Amino acid sequence: MNKKAVLEGLLFLSGSEGLSLDTICTILEITDKEASELITTFTEELKKEDRGLQLEYFGNHLKLTTKKEHKSYYEKLVEVEKNTELSQAALETLAIIAYNEPLTRVAVDEIRGVNCGHLIRKLVSMDLICECGRADTPGRPVLYKTTKEFLDHFGLAKIEDLPKIDEIEVEEQDETDLFETKYKEQ
Repeated sequence: MNKKAVLEGLLFLSGSEGLSLDTICTILEITDKEASELITTFTEELKKEDRGLQLEYFGNHLKLTTKKEHKSYYEKLVEVEKNTELSQAALETLAIIAYNEPLTRVAVDEIRGVNCGHLIRKLVSMDLICECGRADTPGRPVLYKTTKEFLDHFGLAKIEDLPKIDEIEVEEQDETDLFETKYKEQ
């Protein structure tokens, strides 16, 4: 098994949270010394000109980040994404945050069942959501909430103007009953 490849995958999956050295050692079942050597080797490999990522420590967490020298291209991506319509996945993520705010990325991931880090970054870049503090849980993850631009975009005066979940479920139930009644009569 190529532990460097596994480390790369783990760092990718951890996203903006990153991984501590202890977590890396536990998951890969290696010593601190082996982990340090693995990280050093991987860091050197990523320094090559044909690579777009690098490893950086933020506090005691190791994260995959983009290279600073490519910043102008990443800014163009954010501008392109700012001007695009919202995908179904982005709308779902936005709805989860709107109905449950403030919420951490991990909580959104759990509700949707998939990693939503990219979608949250996109929604932040579009000014539809923003960071509003930190949770009082281990690691103090970032909390997200909707913005004034979100309200403007969806024509709402305040967040309480969102349709109630109960109303949405009743409407769906009524449609189902009409469908079943129509076909049971025949």
